Amino acid sequence: MINRHALELKMAEADKILEQAQNRAQEQALAYRGVLLPAEAYTVLQAMPEARIVDVRCRAELDWVGRVPEAIEVELLTYPGMQPNAGFVEQLGEQVTNDAVLLLLCRTGVRSDKAATLLSQNGFSNCYNILEGFEGNKDESGHRGLKTGWKAAGLPWTQG
Repeated sequence: MINRHALELKMAEADKILEQAQNRAQEQALAYRGVLLPAEAYTVLQAMPEARIVDVRCRAELDWVGRVPEAIEVELLTYPGMQPNAGFVEQLGEQVTNDAVLLLLCRTGVRSDKAATLLSQNGFSNCYNILEGFEGNKDESGHRGLKTGWKAAGLPWTQG
């Protein structure tokens, strides 16, 4: 049995994180609801089962770099060529309601920013960009996934 008090504490923490994320978005004059760090996004996922990660990376990145378990995967840009996916909004709309809490993820946070903006412009009201993305910034040797991002934060992911 889940401890009700522990659940209430998790929900309170998630609410505080979402409020901070919304303040960041307002400070940056973003068109979507909020901006989260990877660890914050994971805390929200743990506390709010209805929240969903939407991974907007292309299939090649998912296959070769790694996946977040239980994420909804909808390419914003398609591989090869990285051309815009004209069906992006509709494909996601088939899987979630437009008021769902959506935590958008890409490699570094750039495409997920674009996806959050696009979705917000198309009636999705609770879009949050995950800063740093799955792999984050390059380290001193030019490698990603070691310094910042979902992987570097030690959050759940799978390879293959």
